[in-house]
Amino acid sequence: MSGFVGVVVSDPSLQGQFTQVELRSLKAKFVSLKRDSGHVTTKNLRGLMKKLRGLNEVVSEEEIAAFLSESYPDSDQEIEFESFLRDYLNLQARVSAKEGGAAGTGGGAGRGKNSSSFLKSTITTLLHNLNQAEKSSYVAHINTYLREDPFLKKYLPIDPSGNQLFDLIRDGVVLCKLINVAVPGTIDERAINKKRVLNPWERNENHTLCLNSAKAIGCTVVNIGTQDLVEGRVCHCIPHFDIFSFCS
Repeated sequence: MSGFVGVVVSDPSLQGQFTQVELRSLKAKFVSLKRDSGHVTTKNLRGLMKKLRGLNEVVSEEEIAAFLSESYPDSDQEIEFESFLRDYLNLQARVSAKEGGAAGTGGGAGRGKNSSSFLKSTITTLLHNLNQAEKSSYVAHINTYLREDPFLKKYLPIDPSGNQLFDLIRDGVVLCKLINVAVPGTIDERAINKKRVLNPWERNENHTLCLNSAKAIGCTVVNIGTQDLVEGRVCHCIPHFDIFSFCS
């Protein structure tokens, strides 16, 4: 008899945020919306998210729409299931931060007045804004340890004043290389996709390899998934991915 196969997502860290019961329920709702509408965008996803646990009595569809527009400026952009899961987690985190602030200022009084601050707040429970000092430190680390790397030397040194760091890390190669700086030989270099231009599947392979290897050598990997790297959110995630301090 074949074993039970539940809902599986490509990012293990994302998978671990939900039970199988939750994943099956969310998947069923997402698939139903996609079947009825043809595709899922911010235009129809906000109605679904408004009904989800933890959101249904807390935020309005307008607030959800504003939140989604931060990640999807094009309202017609199709949203995939794993992106939906991340958006759900991030929105829950923002709601928790909002409620925490309300509790500290006397509860729910003035709830309507707090809507704009809710929409503008950062997701402090999941994300961290990288300051210039931190960025300069990470850039110096990369420039020092990887400057002679045969593949990366044409991209180094990185200028800490710009956004080259985030562009360079996006394909996962640099982070995989840093794993091997920390513990030489952890990743077989032949397993890293190192073409000049990688397709989405190749990037995802690098990201998964990097995150799994970081965990294997004892790095703390908190609230980071492959999609964060793909979408350039690594600037928020680097402080939670302590490979830099692990290597120092």
